[in-house]
Amino acid sequence: MSSQPRCPYCRHFVYLDTLTCPECDGTIAFHVISRQFFGVYNGRVVIDGETWHTCSNRGWQCNWLVRDDAPAGRCIACRLTRRRPPSDDTVALEKLAKTEEAKRRLLLQLADLGLPIVPWDVRPGGLGFDFLSSLSQGERIMIGHANGIISLDLAESLDDRREALRIRLGEPYRTMLGHLRHEVGHYFQNVLLTDDAAWTRCRALFGDERASYQEALTRHYASGAPAGWRDEYISEYATMHPWEDFAETFAHYLHITGTLQTAAAIGIHLDAATTNARDTDVIPRESYRDESVHQLLGDWEWMSQAFNRINRAMGFGDLYPFDIVPTVRTKLGFVHEMVTRAPLTTAQQASLALQGSADRT
Repeated sequence: MSSQPRCPYCRHFVYLDTLTCPECDGTIAFHVISRQFFGVYNGRVVIDGETWHTCSNRGWQCNWLVRDDAPAGRCIACRLTRRRPPSDDTVALEKLAKTEEAKRRLLLQLADLGLPIVPWDVRPGGLGFDFLSSLSQGERIMIGHANGIISLDLAESLDDRREALRIRLGEPYRTMLGHLRHEVGHYFQNVLLTDDAAWTRCRALFGDERASYQEALTRHYASGAPAGWRDEYISEYATMHPWEDFAETFAHYLHITGTLQTAAAIGIHLDAATTNARDTDVIPRESYRDESVHQLLGDWEWMSQAFNRINRAMGFGDLYPFDIVPTVRTKLGFVHEMVTRAPLTTAQQASLALQGSADRT
C-alpha cells in the first residue's frame, strides 16, 4: 500500500511530515491505516465511524493520528520511543523531532512490507527506541540494538557532526534513517528467522553470529576491513561480524525497496526509446512482494544509475554509492525471501501493534 501525500482540502502535494498544507494552510494529519492525510478540527477527525485524535506529541512535529482507545494519546510511532530527553531539554527535543520523523518513515515502510512489529511495552523483546543526546547529557550514548531496543544519539541529527563522523569512519553514506534501517535489521533477524533451517542458511551466507562480537569489534577497529572485502560485502562495516553483515544487507534492502516505491508512487520510469543503453523500459513497482529478487535488483541497477547521474548533475556525490556484487545479490535474495514470506495484512498489523493497549495508561 503506497502513501497518498496530498492535502485533503486542496489536493496539493505534501510531504509525509507535513502538519499544515503549504498551499491552503489547512491543518492536516496522517492516518497510517489508510496511508492518507485527513483534515482535523479541534484535534480530531472521524474516519469510517471511528474517532481519531492528533498525537499528543504534535507540538514536537508528530503529524500522525491516534485512535480513540490508544494509551496516553500517543501514536504507535511515538509509543515505541521508550526513553527520550527530559521535557525541559528543549534543545535535545528539537533534535528528537527530526529523529522521530526518520523513525516514522522507517515504520511506514516496515508496515508497507507487511512486517510484524510488537511494541516493547507489550512483550519482552518487542521493538522500542531509546533516543538520548550526548550533547545535552554530557555522556557517551551507545548506538546499537539489544533485546529489541534500538539506541541512538540525537547529536547525530546535526548535519555537521554526522558528516564529520562519516568522513572519520570512511563511510560513503550516513543518515539517521540509514542508522534506523541498520539497527532494525538486528531486530528482524531474530523475528524473521524462526526455524533451524533458516538459521543454517543464514549462517552459510553471513557467517556464524555466535562468534565473539567483542573480539570482532576489537579486530575491526584495529585492522579495518580485510583485503578484497568488496567481493563479498556491501560495506566495510558489514565485514566486522555476521550480525553486522545481516543488518547492513537488511538496511540496503530497505534503501532499495523504499526508493523504488517512491519512484513508482510519483510515476518515474525509464523509457528505452529515449536511449540506446537498454532495450526495455524500466518501470519501478510499488511492491516487489510477488517479484523475484532478480527483478528487484535489475530495476534498481538502472534506477540507481539514473539517480546517481541526477545527483552528479547537481554537484553532489552518488545517491547510492555502493556496488552490488554477486555474493551481495545472493544475500539480498535471502533477505527478500524472509521479508516476502512474512507479510501481515494492515488489520493484522494494527491488532498486533495495539494489543493490550486498553489496559495501559
